[in-house]
Order: sequence, then structure tokens, then C-alpha cells
Amino acid sequence: MSLLVAQALTVARGGRVLVDGLDIHVARGGALLVSGANGAGKSSLLRVLAGLLAPAAGTVTRDGNVAWLGEAAALDPERRLVDALRFWAALDGGASADLRVAAALAAVELGEIADVPVRLLSTGQRRRAALARVVASGADIWLLDEPASGLDAASVAQLEGLIDGHRGGGGAVVVTTHQPLAVPDAATVAL
Repeated sequence: MSLLVAQALTVARGGRVLVDGLDIHVARGGALLVSGANGAGKSSLLRVLAGLLAPAAGTVTRDGNVAWLGEAAALDPERRLVDALRFWAALDGGASADLRVAAALAAVELGEIADVPVRLLSTGQRRRAALARVVASGADIWLLDEPASGLDAASVAQLEGLIDGHRGGGGAVVVTTHQPLAVPDAATVAL
């Protein structure tokens, strides 16, 4: 069963067609890697898949909740990291936001700095905090825009493990990337 399906999808920005007639099927446990040059439409495609932008043509069907990781972490810089994550986890709903946040912080190895304000985190820590927000969401479908950006080699390996674990639990992942990222058996789309 596919969690994410796009049929005859056309994505346009600023009057320019970026993606034309694309078909995507991402099943439970599946992954799609999207590559392409800057400005090719990778981020716009993810926004359409998330429902944040309307497609110029075609349809997108999502069977499950979506978690989005974009360029900005969308975490309140003045809040303690744990509180910023709790805010989103509560909005995402589901059981025990506190437990989901604690597990997500542990998964990205930021539990020791949970009480630090977001504004004091390094670039890599902010990126890992944004990943924790995705993990804590409990969403079935992860849409990750350049998730390895700003991460060191150990954190990239951690990201790969998180993606693998999410897929192993029946989730689906769509990732845009310029960097090598190990996502075994992922379908690929080059824009």
C-alpha cells in the first residue's frame, strides 16, 4: 500500500514549469531520493507533496500524517529545546508528547542539552533538533529537504539510521539531497 502517490504531477514556480508529468508511488517502508541542481525544483516538489503548495497539474494523495523538514528548523529560538519540541509534538497530537520528545532527543543525541535555548545551538545541533521535531511528530510520511546540510559525518550516519528505522517501522520517506546519503533500495528521481 502506498502512503504517498503523485500522478501526472506538474510543479511550477514563478510561471516556470519545474516538474512535468511526474508519477510517484512511495509504499510503506519505501523511500524516494530526489536529486538535481539548485533551482531545479526539489524543494518545490516537496512543498507540493506536503500540501503546502498546489500542483500546477496532477494529483497528490497522502495516506497518513506528514512531517516536513525544510531549511528553517521552525523552533522558537527563545524556548528551551525541549519546550520548543514539545510545542510541535502537542500540535501533532497523538499519545504522550513528552515521551515522543524525550525519545526524539535521545535519537539525535541532544538529550543532554534539552534545557538549552534553541538560539544557542550550533548549526549542526539546530539541524539535529529539526530532525528531532520530525521524529517526535509520529508522522507516517517524512519529507526531508536537504536533511544532511550542516551535519558532520557522524550525524549523517545517525540521520541514515533514523531514516532506516522509520522505514523499518512502516513509514515512508522522500529526501532531497546534494550529498551522498545511504538510503538502501530507494527509488530515485533526478530533476
